[in-house]
Order: sequence, then structure tokens, then C-alpha cells
Amino acid sequence: MDLRKLKTLIDLVSESGISELEVTEGEGKVRIVKNAPPVYVQPSAAFAPQLTAAVPTVGGAAVASGEAPAAAPAAAATPAGHIVKSPMVGTFYRAPSPGAAVFANVGDTVKEGQTLCIIEAMKLMNEIESDKAGVVLEILVENGQAVEFGQPLFVIG
Repeated sequence: MDLRKLKTLIDLVSESGISELEVTEGEGKVRIVKNAPPVYVQPSAAFAPQLTAAVPTVGGAAVASGEAPAAAPAAAATPAGHIVKSPMVGTFYRAPSPGAAVFANVGDTVKEGQTLCIIEAMKLMNEIESDKAGVVLEILVENGQAVEFGQPLFVIG
């Protein structure tokens, strides 16, 4: 799938009322998920080099064109403290299952090695652990939101 087709699909998702679109073409598969303002494209490994060249970045996080001004103030508003970042691209979940209690809330005291969330990547659930003991000051991602590699998830003080 070429970049023109990807751009057309991204535009289709952003202009419509749908929140997710998945297209399989041959052995390649592209999944586009729309969450609040950012549009996230999760390509198969075969398309990753083409996509990274087409998506501008702000502060190391990929953003769709025209959204850089909204991303910059959010980064400036992050409180001081230790930031736990996403080690992978995937979908962020605060709880092990939809009806279960969340792993951590704002104000909770966490220990080093304690599970903070799960990131689903390629149908695998990856537990993300705290790399520092402290109090959860802020949760920077919404449940079910797509996250990028290196994206801040939690602030621990």
C-alpha cells in the first residue's frame, strides 16, 4: 500500500464518524484508530519505514499534520517528577480486564516493579511496571488510547 492510499484512509477516518478502520491488502495490514485529537496509524512491519518518513514528529511523538500546536502545550503542562514512558507501540489499558479494578490511580503509592498498566501490542498483553517507587501524581493517557514508543504514561513523585 503506498503513501497516497494511507493518506486517503487517514483523511477518511478523520472526516467521518468512525473511530477505527482496518484494511488488509495482500500480506500487509493497516489499522487506523482515531482517539480524541490525535490520529494513530499502526502499520505492519512492511510499511513502517514508509510511514515514519511521512508523519511529522513533535518532541519525539508522531502526530498528524495540523496538530503540533495542541501537542506542545500538553508537554509543557507535565508536572515535575519521574516520568514512566511507554516501551512500545500499542493500546494502553489501566486494568487487566474491562470490569476489573485499575492497577494504579492518581495518589496511589507504588513500589518499584509494581504493575501500572498493560499495553496490548500484536494481541499480546504486556504489563508495564514502575521503575521507581513513589506516588502516582498524574496519569497522562486515557484507557484504550493508542500509545507510541517513548510516550509519557505516568508521572511518579
